[in-house]
Amino acid sequence: MPARLRLRIGHGYDLHRLEPRPPLGQGRPLVLGGIAFDHSMGPISHSDGDALLHAVTDAILGALGFPDIGQLFPDDDPRHESRDSSHFVLEAMRRARAAGYELMNLDATVILERPKLSPQKDRIRLRLAELLGVAPEAVNIKGKTHERVDAVGEGRAVEVHVVALLETTSTPPTSR
Repeated sequence: MPARLRLRIGHGYDLHRLEPRPPLGQGRPLVLGGIAFDHSMGPISHSDGDALLHAVTDAILGALGFPDIGQLFPDDDPRHESRDSSHFVLEAMRRARAAGYELMNLDATVILERPKLSPQKDRIRLRLAELLGVAPEAVNIKGKTHERVDAVGEGRAVEVHVVALLETTSTPPTSR
């Protein structure tokens, strides 16, 4: 692991193509932050396709300087087929704690033309806080659109950016 710093910041990013749900297409149910949305479109993915939890996982792993989600949970590994993405977040937090860090706060931006995120923001925030083992006040979720520009704006993709701040939980080892 890189040098032990008191504070570490990580950025996570994910994007998933959205397609119609069966029988019209191959889209999975749309889940963001562990919360299911009633929508005719869903992500094309190997796991459950929760782009928010994927970006959260990468933000935590990135803050630590660890391998990213694709390296730890490759999409060609059959064990991850349809896997609930909360598993990835929990593993990232386990690794953070094992390295002597706790999450201080997390800020996420979900870019999605529809459905609107607002009606579910509080549920997502509470679910993320539960997974991360932090108070809900340490988690912020913002919903944005792409104003009908590009694949996200046309409703053919969901994009997520997450920033996570970690702080040491113990005194770093002294050098001799």
